[in-house]
Formats: sequence, C-alpha cells, structure tokens
Amino acid sequence: MATTKKTTAKATAAKAADVKEEPAKKAVEVKAKPAKTVATAAKKAEPAKTETVKVETVKKAEPVKKAPVKKAAPKKVAPKKPVPVETKVNFFVEYAGAQVPVEEVIKNVKATYGKEAKEISIYLKPEESKAYFVADGNAEEMDVFFC
Repeated sequence: MATTKKTTAKATAAKAADVKEEPAKKAVEVKAKPAKTVATAAKKAEPAKTETVKVETVKKAEPVKKAPVKKAAPKKVAPKKPVPVETKVNFFVEYAGAQVPVEEVIKNVKATYGKEAKEISIYLKPEESKAYFVADGNAEEMDVFFC
C-alpha cells in the first residue's frame, strides 16, 4: 500500500511538471490524494496525507492598443468688426456771401445727366457759378446759383 502512495505522489509531481511547461495558464493548485485502500482501524486513526503543489505560470503581457486621441480643432473666433456708425455730414460751398449745399449740387447733376451713372466726378467753380462734371466718360456742365 505504501507503494501506491509513492506512485501517486510521483504521478502528481509529473503532472505538475507538465503543467509548468504549458505557457499562458493561470496558477494551478494540484492536490495529491492518497489511493483508496481497505480501511483498517490503524489507518483510520492516521490522518490522510495530502501534498500541495503550486504551479505558477507567467503570462506575457499583451501590448495594450490605445485608440488614437482625436484633438478637437481650436475654434476660430472671428475678430469683432467695429459697427460702422453713419455720420451725417452737412457740406456747403460758400462764395461771395452765398452758400450752396453739396447734396443739392449732386442732385442737380444727376437730373442734368438724365440717367443713372456708375461714376460721376464734379468740379465746382463758384467764380463762374458753374459745375463741370464727367458722368460715365461724358463731360458736361451746368449752372449753379448761389443764394
């Protein structure tokens, strides 16, 4: 009967050695159990012997793949544009004690030309009481009355 215990312990050790050779397994605890024999009064009094063999295997760490971090594009802040303030301008031409508002001269030039113009250039000569103008390449003149 003693031989069966040794054989079992050797078989358990051999199994444990086989477990050590297998990679990537978790730690395994193997307990050797005594072989079943005919129970006698003397053997019942003896506690059963068990052998504990701890087998640890080291698992290689797998590289952790990190997801690429997406950076948010910085928000473009448009520069604040100053709000244009319309300024009312009163512009007068004075000559020999009389004055003429410029808006009136412009209005009369447009009426004299007779149609819409893309560009108008006005030359005012108070000493002659005349306004010379060029509208879309056409040169003309008109009288200006100073009041």
